[in-house]
Amino acid sequence: MKALTDLFSTDYGLMSITGIAIMLIGILGFAVVVRRKMNEAPPAGQKQ
Repeated sequence: MKALTDLFSTDYGLMSITGIAIMLIGILGFAVVVRRKMNEAPPAGQKQ
């Protein structure tokens, strides 16, 4: 319980939560971009 109290009430705990949230948003954004790129049709003039 002390760990949760430190996480939500101290400056370093709040910065940790912020860092984790930013990393999760970045990973999610990267996954969305990669998924869209994978689902695109190849260009018409491209040979395989």
